[in-house]
Amino acid sequence: MGAEILCPACGQEALLRREPVYEGLRKTGEQCSCASCGHRFSSADEIPFKQREGPQVFSEADKSKTIDVFADDEHKRLCRYCKNYVVNPFTEWCSTHHKEVTATDGCDRFEPVEDA
Repeated sequence: MGAEILCPACGQEALLRREPVYEGLRKTGEQCSCASCGHRFSSADEIPFKQREGPQVFSEADKSKTIDVFADDEHKRLCRYCKNYVVNPFTEWCSTHHKEVTATDGCDRFEPVEDA
């Protein structure tokens, strides 16, 4: 699919048509033309592409500030980093609550693993 242009020859908003140029069986370039009237452009710098500008619904003042969802130390309160977190090939277990958990769970009775 071609890009949209403002053709200087016919004055229409049209699509840009790209055709390969061959010398024998070897491709040597592309010839660009207006899909509406066939006007050929001599170089890629000459092509007047249509600017895509959507409606400006929001201004810079409407943007919200960057929200930091997780605190820096929040990941350290996950079950994965708790000394009561037990992993075996069949399940992940909390020895405090005596229930199945996942590594990303957390609770208020978190106890960090002591570094050995």
